[in-house]
Amino acid sequence: MRADRLVATLLFLQERGRVTVPEVAAELEVSERTARRDLEALAASGIPVYSQRGRGGGWSLVGGARTNLTGLTADEIRALFLVTGPLSATPELRTTLRKLVRALPPSLRPHAEAATRAGVVDATDWSRNAVTAGAAHRSALQGAVVDGIRVRLGYAGVGKTAGERTVDPLGLVAKAGADYLVAGTDKGLRTFRLSRVTSVEPTGEPVVRPPGFDLAETWRALSGAFQDGMNAVTARARVRPDTLALLQRFLGGRVRVGGPLPDGWTEVWVDGPAARALAGHLAGLGAGVEVLEPPEVRQWLARLGAELTVMYAGEAAPDTPTGR
Repeated sequence: MRADRLVATLLFLQERGRVTVPEVAAELEVSERTARRDLEALAASGIPVYSQRGRGGGWSLVGGARTNLTGLTADEIRALFLVTGPLSATPELRTTLRKLVRALPPSLRPHAEAATRAGVVDATDWSRNAVTAGAAHRSALQGAVVDGIRVRLGYAGVGKTAGERTVDPLGLVAKAGADYLVAGTDKGLRTFRLSRVTSVEPTGEPVVRPPGFDLAETWRALSGAFQDGMNAVTARARVRPDTLALLQRFLGGRVRVGGPLPDGWTEVWVDGPAARALAGHLAGLGAGVEVLEPPEVRQWLARLGAELTVMYAGEAAPDTPTGR
């Protein structure tokens, strides 16, 4: 007999005051026989539940007794429902929220229900691509992490065909709209982007957890190494006033703004993973940005400019956008 079903039965009974076996069966999506057995189990466990036969009868709590199962303050309730409310489209979270609402004192229920309607999650980026592409395997990986079960992971790295490897799932991390699995492998701790996971198969073997493992500290170390790679090259440049905001929008925290220059332009430093990649990012801003150093980035910009000139020679660009 599932304890969570008994809790749900008690909360339903607490909310309605008096219920019938068919009502409990319909609410919990179980048979009437199971619903009756659960109500009898609550009574046998010492909870003041009694049944009344005949017309208008049913099951009730003695003296209208109530059980507060949350122990949460009003602020804690609001914070919890603000976080979970936007995600309540999933069946599991809808069930959880219903249980929590029933466990709350009547005076707090309207606030909790209002919090669930206070936000929405759009699972696509501005290019209309899903940013939760790993959702299909998230539940299986969460279960493996919680249960401590090793899995065979199907995974397709960038530019690679899908392969399979056995890993020890240690934790899940959400970063900038994407989900990652932190796992132990035969080559040490690694991260796997869930959107590239193709399959998850539990092996039944227990996870081998590193001594003293801390997910937050491990993620900081792993992501820090990746971030260092993203900032392997730094260019010093001057930016035209009407281009600075666009540069910051494109590259965000990779741009560090200095002071104004005598000609009215602004000095900046821009980080990138490599000279060629950084030149590619800056080339789209045309003459609005001039790289001063290092020479490698300037050389790549010159090469890109020459290639584009050859490809598009003879095509005049309008001075201002036409809007078409």
